[in-house]
Amino acid sequence: MSYTFLITDHAEETVVLSEITDAVKSIIKNTAKKLRGVQKREFIAEVTLELLEGNARKAEREFGWGRDTVKKGIRERETRIRCIDNYAARGNKRTEEKFPQLGDDIRSIVDFDGKLNPAYNNYFPQGKITAKGVRQILIQEFNYSDDQLPNENTIGNMLIRLGFRSGGSYKPDSSGSA
Repeated sequence: MSYTFLITDHAEETVVLSEITDAVKSIIKNTAKKLRGVQKREFIAEVTLELLEGNARKAEREFGWGRDTVKKGIRERETRIRCIDNYAARGNKRTEEKFPQLGDDIRSIVDFDGKLNPAYNNYFPQGKITAKGVRQILIQEFNYSDDQLPNENTIGNMLIRLGFRSGGSYKPDSSGSA
């Protein structure tokens, strides 16, 4: 579907823009794809206001942009207040954040004056801390069920973040990479 658009320039003269060609529509879409955040919303708002009479539904239909994004861009343009994109709040949180007690329990297993707590020596053959061994201790000594715990890979990642090398010695990683 194509429209005949009215554009008003700064001299308040009405100019009729003939139908948007597919080539121009493609250029507009590609330009929007290359932009991110505030810049993208500014561009979308400008195109919508200038070519689509500020109609978010037309912008959605013609260019595939979300109506909420178009409206947010128009609001930002009108108020000159920019919305902050909170990308950090998206995604999955670290296991230590979701289950703080689990992190404390793992620390009590492997962080006993920088060494493995001697009570758990029999879980680590050859003196190597493993995620499998830590998981076994959590189930048998701390009364976690198998369903309550993350998998071995996640526990291994937690050990690395705590400063212990996976499969490494009892001492924390001295490189400082946590």
